[in-house]
Amino acid sequence: MTVAGAADPRMPSFAVVGTPGDRRVNMFTSALRAHGLPEPSVVAWRDVLAGAEVRIPEGALVRVDSPGEDAEADALLRGPGSPTRVGGGASWHAAFVRGLERVRLAVARTPGARLLGDVEEIAVMFDKRRCHARLLAAGVPVPPALAAPIDGYSHLRELMTRAGWSRVFVKPAHGSSASGVVALQVRGGQVNAVSSVELVGSGELHNSLRVRTYTDEAELAMIIDALAPDGLHVERWFPKASWNGHVFDLRVVVIGGRPTHVVVRAGRSPMSNLHLGGARGDLEQVRARLGAEGWERAMRICSRAAACFPGSLMVGVDLMVGITWRRFAVAEVNAFGDLLPRLTGLPESGVRDLDSYGAQVACVLSPWQAA
Repeated sequence: MTVAGAADPRMPSFAVVGTPGDRRVNMFTSALRAHGLPEPSVVAWRDVLAGAEVRIPEGALVRVDSPGEDAEADALLRGPGSPTRVGGGASWHAAFVRGLERVRLAVARTPGARLLGDVEEIAVMFDKRRCHARLLAAGVPVPPALAAPIDGYSHLRELMTRAGWSRVFVKPAHGSSASGVVALQVRGGQVNAVSSVELVGSGELHNSLRVRTYTDEAELAMIIDALAPDGLHVERWFPKASWNGHVFDLRVVVIGGRPTHVVVRAGRSPMSNLHLGGARGDLEQVRARLGAEGWERAMRICSRAAACFPGSLMVGVDLMVGITWRRFAVAEVNAFGDLLPRLTGLPESGVRDLDSYGAQVACVLSPWQAA
């Protein structure tokens, strides 16, 4: 329930580690205002990464948000270069983890301040290999993955042959937003690979908003060989269900252990990300097709995935529905998976009139409002 008016002095204050002016920060700020709370203090990721002193207001509840959409922060994470380039994930992750630790120490030394998300859990969610292993150990359904490190395209093909796999998803270990992801199919001597990677010149890789198909094995080898040094996570292809001619998956936001917001991401390519041409599908039709039991099982799986990260107020779970509509598998768990504009909560969530940011604020405030 939102309230308007002056801030209640008994309510907590907030701070955000993010990018000033970023739409995530703006949406969280709007959620605070809707609850009658003042704007958060914003600590810029670029300052954290550059080594500036991190100052947190006393008593603040600190939200760690994405360092994305900031070219200066990206350069500090991966080194100088075009923000559209693919690669540098290992350097990005190492610098990001150092930044998270600086934030943790700053919060720890600030009286009354505390984090709304565990920084170690955030680091794990940004390492697809560690995240997959944690989910698997907890019994959460995930696609099988190759265990051995991949040192290049020839090695990948060798391991696929050993495993008896002809279709895989090749993912940079530390990527996000499908950057560098390759959906690969092998049939006899032919290959077919779908990716948002644009191969430029003699081997530069750049992100593109247009999904491409590669059938030239030499080009594909150049892409995989360029991605491999930063670490790859390779999963067996999980055939996804389709609706009205589009394959789809579900982005499920879990707040305080409870699924609250769900969007159907539908597209004609193996990558259904909305920024790659995917579109929001009809959730009610998907729910009806799954039936009450199937829907409840899907949401339980998402809750179990979120329970692997108990120190995180919110996670975004990417849930794949199998082609038979009876199997499920978790593709990703996202630390910053709540950017879903104009989407309100599920009818049964208790936050049906709130967006994902408003629901998080309501969850955090519930102990104070009950007091």
